[in-house]
Amino acid sequence: LLGTMDLEEVLDQRHDLYRLAKVIRWERLDAAFVPLYADRGRPGLPIRRMAGLLILKQLYNLSDESVCERWRESPYMQYFCGETHFRWGYPCEASELVHFRKRIGEEGVGKIFEESVNLHREEVEGENELVADTTVQEANVTYPTETKLRERVIKRLWRLGEKHGVSWERSFKRTVPVLLQVARQRSNRSAKKRRKAIRRLQTVGHGLLKQYRAAREGQLGPKEEAELEVMKRILTQRFSEPSSQRVHSLHDPTVRCIGKGKVHKPYEWGRKAGFAITARSTVIVGVASFEDNLYDGDTLPRTLASATHHTGKLFRSVLVDRGYRGQTRYGMTEVVQPYRRGRSGRNAYQKSKHRKRMGRRAAVEPVIGHLKNDYRMMRSYLKGYTGSVLNAYLAASAWNFRKWLREGSLFALIRTIWRGFCKAFPGDCRLGAPPRFIPS
Repeated sequence: LLGTMDLEEVLDQRHDLYRLAKVIRWERLDAAFVPLYADRGRPGLPIRRMAGLLILKQLYNLSDESVCERWRESPYMQYFCGETHFRWGYPCEASELVHFRKRIGEEGVGKIFEESVNLHREEVEGENELVADTTVQEANVTYPTETKLRERVIKRLWRLGEKHGVSWERSFKRTVPVLLQVARQRSNRSAKKRRKAIRRLQTVGHGLLKQYRAAREGQLGPKEEAELEVMKRILTQRFSEPSSQRVHSLHDPTVRCIGKGKVHKPYEWGRKAGFAITARSTVIVGVASFEDNLYDGDTLPRTLASATHHTGKLFRSVLVDRGYRGQTRYGMTEVVQPYRRGRSGRNAYQKSKHRKRMGRRAAVEPVIGHLKNDYRMMRSYLKGYTGSVLNAYLAASAWNFRKWLREGSLFALIRTIWRGFCKAFPGDCRLGAPPRFIPS
């Protein structure tokens, strides 16, 4: 029966996805993405379906495969993606989402993020102050050790040799497992043997790389040549070098080692991302991802430029922590930081007022926590710097969409009534305050 009836007639119009599907301007996304498709060849999948799947994936913290599974089970997801009748099949292959992300790129996901910001247009227009902070978006790489990286190079060379039919003079396939077993021992008695085995792995890697280059001379393409250069860098680098000059992953060579001063996680391997939210309504309006491990103060111009680009307005000030010290203004935007301890030349009233204003800066911390734990930013499974950019934009879009859904719920109505009551009778809202009786 569900397959023959119009979804518009059988679905609950109070459902989150039904309401969200009605307010997103899908025609703008269609107009932005249509030029990316050719007129010839196999017809492409509907743009609304693909864009809707990207939003649902981030909104419900699902993988590409899982969102396709959930789509065929949920009529609300199908309606959100533009279907008029219930379908029993899959919306697409999971790999189609990979191709669609590459097709639209950073500019395309920026359009989706802009739609999420437009849902909060009235709140954004009424505010002139931002809160900015940075975090690390970890890449999908393992903990880099000297032994592990050399092992990966050797095994990758074996796979490439098997693929291209390379005849090894000596493959070391019996030697490497023994060396790895010795290199992974942790006893102090075997420290000398362990160091010797790690050096031997380096020698084996150089030998295999030299054989492979000789066997494939004149046949190497640019992509393969770049991969071999990364392998050579891994085999020649020393762990005494600065982390910014080392390669930490064969899978993703541009990963950076970033330390944010966390006790439980001193170092993280990924890329830095910056976010700007409105000070009162906590709508994310600016997103920026960085390929290099920049000083926080140097990340602020791009974050503010993103906020201006997606909202169409300049903000008067931005609240930041002491990690941004060194700059007091970027263009027309004032950078506001906590006062230094000691004599600041200000009276008690000015200090108290500034302290209360800076208390709002902490609002960005739980937002980043939700982005990481709820919207797939804890670890970026999209490869490379471009993948980090796309993941950060989609996570911010999911936060804004979810925020709009929460504000339209019954809980938001009750919260608004309670805030109005607190403004009218502030003494009654304090914990332990005596009741206040108003004569009739």
